[in-house]
Amino acid sequence: MDRGRAVNLSGAEIRGDLDGRNPPIFLPRQPAASPLLALDIGGTLIKLVYTASCGGGGDGAELRFAKFERRRLEECFEFVRAEGLLRCNGTRSSKQNVTLKATGGGAYKFADDFREKLGVCLDKLDEMDSVVSGANFLLQNIPGAAFTHMNGKRSPVDVSPNNLFPYLLVNIGSGVSILKVTGNRNFERVTGTHIGGGTMFGLAKLLTGCKSYDEFLQLSQKGDNFVLDLIVKDICGELVCQKQGLSTSTLASSFGKVITSKKNLTDYKPEDLASTLLSAFTYNIAQIAFLVASLLGLQRVFFGGSYIRGHKSTMENISYAIDFWSQSQMQAVFLRHEGYLGALGALMSYGDPSGEDRTLEESQEKEPHHESAAPVDGTSADEENDSNIFPYLLVNIGSGVSMIEVIGKGKFERIIGSHLGGGTILGLARLLTGCSSYEEFLELSQRGNNLSVDLTVGDIYGEEGYPKIGLPASTTAASFGKVNSSKLSEYKVEDLAAALLNSFTYNIGQIAYFVANLSGLKRIFFRGAYVCGHEKTMDKISRSLKYWSKGEVQTTFLCHEGFLGTLGAFWSYENMGIDGLAAHEVIREVLLGAPYTGQFPSLPLTQQQENGENTTLEGEVESLRHDNAVLKAEVDRLQRENAELKAYLARSGEAATL
Repeated sequence: MDRGRAVNLSGAEIRGDLDGRNPPIFLPRQPAASPLLALDIGGTLIKLVYTASCGGGGDGAELRFAKFERRRLEECFEFVRAEGLLRCNGTRSSKQNVTLKATGGGAYKFADDFREKLGVCLDKLDEMDSVVSGANFLLQNIPGAAFTHMNGKRSPVDVSPNNLFPYLLVNIGSGVSILKVTGNRNFERVTGTHIGGGTMFGLAKLLTGCKSYDEFLQLSQKGDNFVLDLIVKDICGELVCQKQGLSTSTLASSFGKVITSKKNLTDYKPEDLASTLLSAFTYNIAQIAFLVASLLGLQRVFFGGSYIRGHKSTMENISYAIDFWSQSQMQAVFLRHEGYLGALGALMSYGDPSGEDRTLEESQEKEPHHESAAPVDGTSADEENDSNIFPYLLVNIGSGVSMIEVIGKGKFERIIGSHLGGGTILGLARLLTGCSSYEEFLELSQRGNNLSVDLTVGDIYGEEGYPKIGLPASTTAASFGKVNSSKLSEYKVEDLAAALLNSFTYNIGQIAYFVANLSGLKRIFFRGAYVCGHEKTMDKISRSLKYWSKGEVQTTFLCHEGFLGTLGAFWSYENMGIDGLAAHEVIREVLLGAPYTGQFPSLPLTQQQENGENTTLEGEVESLRHDNAVLKAEVDRLQRENAELKAYLARSGEAATL
């Protein structure tokens, strides 16, 4: 026990450049003679927090911060030696008596390396417990530790220790963990996502050739994501956006423009690719955080983790997304020293007897791909009729994803959308694999092994996994998180395709579950060109829903207007109450990533011949008329097929009675 080596937090404050990255924290009551060191050894980085003399012979000590890439473990060892951080109580103790506090998966995986190279033992602390302790330390003891970053303005947030709990903590590491914190030692890991910092950095290496995450962030500052992203204006046109009050710049599909472009990867600027990656995944993380906070009834959301790094665009994207989805009812709050929460929490455990043998009650998570996708709703086909089908969630997977609650015939409300849809999958697939079609991409994925590029829990924690929160070693921790090389040619296109399919189908399933749960819906219908008719895609989405809902949500795929679903029941757009959704402009606007709520709109496409109308407007209207005619013809065809199928079923029923 280290009771005599406790950290004295009285009067703690940030000193030095307050706007700089990770400035020292002054501890006026902390003895400087006996340095303390704690480590957080994660999937990609090693973070160190240690006490050191302030210099000048004054009282007190400073908390200082350092980090190393995990693959440069020897550099970390040399730093510890050079800074004299192995002293204990001011003397060079026998190495066998030196114990360092450590957290993160690497504390288990590299314990032998620390013993052999430094002659020290690692006192291994639970990672989630350390992260929460570190966040609470900053919020309760360090003035100015919390701030918002919106519209280019950084504003401090005053946090009262008496009004801190509960809050949501979103920790962005290689993957993302989302924690509900209700007290100093009370919290629950409610969920997480495998699309995190490791995903951004892994794809950034492959697409831009960058060597470090900081280089990737610098590239993103100079780029334009609209070069590759599909926005609402690209789908609807400016005229329709104006008529419907839609923002022309709303993101509809990340990387969506790639699928219609003839450009290869080398034709795009690394800066534009980096900007597109950053916006795609920061918006996605923020959206999941918003949905979880809404489900838990929390309005205070704190973001931490080593992949934020005080980067302005990262914080701006997250802040904008939280504000947008919550309609300004939630704020994204960031933390100083956000990448060192685990190491700070580990340091706080010195001299803390309650830090020993801590337990953590968590919701048990199991690996999605071990789950069966068979519906457990128990509803037979004979029980389905027009009255009990409602309400349900309709998820349309096009270039982007749109989620609509249908409560009756002709009555619906678009709840939310996602910019990570089929256009994102195919766009990235074209850049990474060179495939020319979605079918070719799916064929490649069938032959690939995503574990060649995906980081698993076992890669971080070792073969035992993370049993305390029920994560087996084979669970994916970070999609593309195992990518070490910046040379795309070193990876098989089949493996990259498999990782892409896993990553985005599970993400769509997770968001669909959260939305259904938030709306109290137990039935989800999927439709769209990127899912229906593709067995592999449907299977993965089904498994994802089965996993997240623990079998409580029924999943059905609508592959065309009349569909014999998994339960054998006949569905049509008419008896599902969404026949209007297949009509003209509605399919263009409601099934987009832009916010829309209401009854089926009617958009007159008559051209107003007014003085001063320019040729651009005329061309826009003509384009809309053409698209309307194409959509109308498609609807007519589907309605004919529906009528023929109904007639066939009716004849079959008569024959059966004879």
